[in-house]
Amino acid sequence: MRNIVHRHLGKMVAGTAIAVAGTAVMVAVTLPGTAGADDTGTRAGQSVPQDAGAAGAAGAGDAAAAGRAVEPGVVEAPPAEGQQGEGRDPLTDDELERAEKIALSRQLFRSSESVDGDRGPQPLGVDLAEPEADEVGKPDAPRRADVTFYDYRDDTLVTRTVDLGTGKVVATGTQHGVQPPLSRAEKAEAAALLIADPLGSGLKADYKDATGKALTSPDQLQLSGAVYRAAPGAQPAVLDKCGEHRCVRLFPKIKNGPWVDARQLVIDLSARKAARLDR
Repeated sequence: MRNIVHRHLGKMVAGTAIAVAGTAVMVAVTLPGTAGADDTGTRAGQSVPQDAGAAGAAGAGDAAAAGRAVEPGVVEAPPAEGQQGEGRDPLTDDELERAEKIALSRQLFRSSESVDGDRGPQPLGVDLAEPEADEVGKPDAPRRADVTFYDYRDDTLVTRTVDLGTGKVVATGTQHGVQPPLSRAEKAEAAALLIADPLGSGLKADYKDATGKALTSPDQLQLSGAVYRAAPGAQPAVLDKCGEHRCVRLFPKIKNGPWVDARQLVIDLSARKAARLDR
């Protein structure tokens, strides 16, 4: 069984180089992302090298001096993404979608439950599977994907390996007590449970103070979160099963506003209850 760790990459806003006719001016603009919330980070933008920008501005000036109109710049579209990747290339969008559809059999769908209580397991992610020992370095090695689900019906992590060439499930594994990183849907459901619980009154009051509006939906927040596991003496009895159950500590941030300290609150998604940690 492979342990799958999902990483969420930050968003990048690139700098823009503007050449103005007759005047060699280059403006590099870098806008910060939303730091530390909703699994996004801030990365610096990239600007065009100075000599290239100067050359472009000089060319524009020559064209203006000669009385010719300056043609607008052309941005080439990225190359089309194929339906099937090669070797150890990252999974394409088509492969990601296909792998999840193949992995979610009718039987699995009917016998499992998602984080919000609907039929079907909770999707967690799709990753390129590691090659077998005798396949390493072979350009024609099969491309396989590991598709992971969490079944809230009995707190089971389900991993199904799909052969993308044959379109068949070649391996299935189940584990209990294994808690991979949370999906966005799980964090949103945890926030919804907290907002509806009396323990969420402080969060709602902070939101009201910051915005003047009532907090009624997780969509009004930017959410980060981490899996919580029970530790002896570190929590009330209602959270003793965290680790066997899927439990969350949320780190909410008001959109365009401050962080809200909710570290002492834990939401048990399996039991659909919230509790405050003992200090």
